Amino acid sequence: MCLAAPGEVLKIEGSKAKVSFSGAVRAVDLSLVSGVKPGDYVLVHAGCAIQILPPEEARETIGLFEEVFSATDSDQNNR
Repeated sequence: MCLAAPGEVLKIEGSKAKVSFSGAVRAVDLSLVSGVKPGDYVLVHAGCAIQILPPEEARETIGLFEEVFSATDSDQNNR
């Protein structure tokens, strides 16, 4: 199964960007997507941005990820 995660572009340096995933900052390759600018949200798979996301869609998806992770953490703590 493949999974892509949304993140916010903080800074662009050539074809690379610093992207925040809920505070965890990672380097992301922008070669596959044009027109990305700081403040945009991008969908990232395997270290590469694969599309720009509308901010409301990105925030909704991030919220869903947080729900899943918090439910998983709760399950682990109840064992």
